[in-house]
Amino acid sequence: MNSMTARTKLPVVLAVGALCLAFALSMSAQVNTTTSTTAHTPSVVTSVEKGVIAYVSGNHVIVKMEDGSLRDFPNVPDTARITVDGKEIGVHDLQVGMKVQRTITTTTTPKTITTVKSVTGKVWHVNPPNSVILTMEDGKNQKFDIPKGQKFNIDGQMVDAWGLKKGMKVTGTKVVEEPVTVVAEQRKATGTMPPPPPPPPADLPILIVVVRARAPAEVASAVPAELPKTGSPLPLIGFLGMFSLASSLGLKTLRTKLGN
Repeated sequence: MNSMTARTKLPVVLAVGALCLAFALSMSAQVNTTTSTTAHTPSVVTSVEKGVIAYVSGNHVIVKMEDGSLRDFPNVPDTARITVDGKEIGVHDLQVGMKVQRTITTTTTPKTITTVKSVTGKVWHVNPPNSVILTMEDGKNQKFDIPKGQKFNIDGQMVDAWGLKKGMKVTGTKVVEEPVTVVAEQRKATGTMPPPPPPPPADLPILIVVVRARAPAEVASAVPAELPKTGSPLPLIGFLGMFSLASSLGLKTLRTKLGN
C-alpha cells in the first residue's frame, strides 16, 4: 500500500454566535473521533507471461520465456498450484516441455480516509496568539494550540485569538483527509501438457521379427549324418578284427568234429 501526502483541514466552530475556529488538538481526552473511507474508481492492469518448462528437478524449475530468456525459479513452494488442462497440479507434477502462462491482474484503488475529531468546552484562559485552555465537560482543563494567523468570526466580525474571552463555549472540530492508494495483485498460473511423440510416417516399412519354438522333428533333422572330423575309425576296426577271429575259431572247431 502506498500513501500520499495527507491534506489536513481544520475547521472549528464556536458555539457563541456563529463563530468558526480552526485549531490543532494537543490532547486526546474527551475527544470524539470518527473515521470514514471513500473509495474512488479503480484502475485495472493485466499482464501475461508465457514460456515453456526447460528444466525441472524437485522444487527447482527453469522456464524459457517467449523472448528466449531463461527464468530461474530455484525454490518453488509445494503449496504453489498451476491449472493444467482444467486440473490443479503441484510443482512435483511439472514436466519438461509443458507450456505455462502466468496472468497478473493489478487493481489500483484510490481512497480517501477522513478522520474527524471534535471537542467541546468553555474558554478558561487564552494565551494569544498561540493557545487556549478549555474547561471540559468533566471539569478538567485542557490546552489546545491555535494555528498561526487564525481568525475567528464573532458576531459577524473577524477577530484573532485576542477576541476570545473567558466563559465562551467552544466546539472544536479537526478534520483530516488522507488520500491513500490500495494496490491488490492477483496471479493465476495455467499450462498445457507437452504433446505426445509423433507416430512414424505411413509409408515407412516396419520390420517385425517373430521367434517360434522348433519341433522335435526339425531338431533331429538338424543333426549331421556324418561324424565330425575329430572322430576316430579305430573302434570300428577293432570290432571287425574281433569278429573275424571269432569266425575262424568256429570254423576250425567244426572241421575237427567232422574228421573224427
